[in-house]
Amino acid sequence: MTITLEFLGANRHVTGSKHLLTVNGRRILLECGMMQGPRRLSNKLNRNLPLAPKKIYAVVLSHAHIDHSGSLPRLVKLGYQGNIHCTEATKDLLGILLPDSAHIQASDARYLKKRGHAFEPAYDMEDVERTLKQTRGANYYQPIQICPEVQVTFLDAGHILGSAQVILDIDDGKHKLRVGFTGDLGRYRTPILRDPDPLPRCDVIITESTYGNRTHPQVQDLNNQIVAVLKEQEEQGGRILIPAFSIGRTQNLLWFLGQLMRDGKIPQTTIHVDSPLSTKATAIAAKHRDLYDQETATMLELGHDPFQFEGLHFTSDVEESKRLNGLRKGIIISASGMCEGGRILHHLKQTIGRPEDLVLIVGFQAEGTLGRKLLEDYAVVKIYGERHDVQCRVRHIDGLSAHADRKELSRHLSPLAPTTEKVFVVHGEEHASMQFADRLLSEGFRNIEVPLYKESFTLRP
Repeated sequence: MTITLEFLGANRHVTGSKHLLTVNGRRILLECGMMQGPRRLSNKLNRNLPLAPKKIYAVVLSHAHIDHSGSLPRLVKLGYQGNIHCTEATKDLLGILLPDSAHIQASDARYLKKRGHAFEPAYDMEDVERTLKQTRGANYYQPIQICPEVQVTFLDAGHILGSAQVILDIDDGKHKLRVGFTGDLGRYRTPILRDPDPLPRCDVIITESTYGNRTHPQVQDLNNQIVAVLKEQEEQGGRILIPAFSIGRTQNLLWFLGQLMRDGKIPQTTIHVDSPLSTKATAIAAKHRDLYDQETATMLELGHDPFQFEGLHFTSDVEESKRLNGLRKGIIISASGMCEGGRILHHLKQTIGRPEDLVLIVGFQAEGTLGRKLLEDYAVVKIYGERHDVQCRVRHIDGLSAHADRKELSRHLSPLAPTTEKVFVVHGEEHASMQFADRLLSEGFRNIEVPLYKESFTLRP
């Protein structure tokens, strides 16, 4: 029997991650992420999954971000009845992320219907509830036999709370093979979470490449950039709107902003976290303090809670969120991070026409997303189908990314070059993936593929 690997998402792109491993006829799906981008195209792709859900034996998930997990309820809706394996912290986060995704889709559908636009959600809350019942949590380093031929072990990826690198030890009775999947790899020496665990020897590696052609600024440079943005905005007199992923990015932002205020490097500023999901995610982060790095653990011992400080407010309901429309100063942090749904769109409708306001982009923006269009200085953008002139200022800080950059990815993978048979480079826009593949070749890896959508490879005949 053969061992094959087929790539069904996040190939020369960064959303919709799906990788299908087949061993002795058993199909194991690594990730089941939603596509993000222009609504009409992404909704079509998210409704029409490129696989047969009833034929999937097991699902293995690296972490909870929607571009890796968001299509799980669609998979279940279409007939998948097996287990979904992930870490315990990821399981906790799915319990808030997936209901939020269903809620946003339902809200968008109602909003768009009033304006004459058709939009059918990919799933509803009932599908989410069934999905969560099929989810199985495990600890890091705890081997799980997910089927007779495959054992899975999760290692810390350092990307977001509960994020994992996935080690698949395969024995089909004829072949033994170890596949290592980085998931989304985190950074070294960044706040809150531990550094990524080193990968063991692997025969095959599947690696992300989001920043495979770029390097991030150092933490001190990042502090300087944040200080510069806040000083600029103090002079302009408007408010700062920050689109941020609820999981990971929001907590990192609070860590930096709180620390800079405590050190007197920026003035005391009112910060509104306007996202029920971010509020819940921050509570889950507080629950899993055993996953923090030493720096954050020491900060807590000294009485400094990175998620609770003077001037920080979490909105409690829709009415409080609406009242922020009248806010003219301070900071609003809201989801989604790529401006593709959620409350951030309603705040953008207020801010986008104000020259005194500033939109601060702090994370990767995929091609076709509203966040990417703002970064690329589009003069006119659409929000909920309505055209808006962009008059606000837009600034970008990329050092807050939770993804490893080119140097960090190389540091992580290069020790494995002498023994690795094959590397697949995924989860990056084409230019980033191709450039990172070239870098891996220069470091001694011999057989590297940047797979196309629906491209399949035989790992063992």
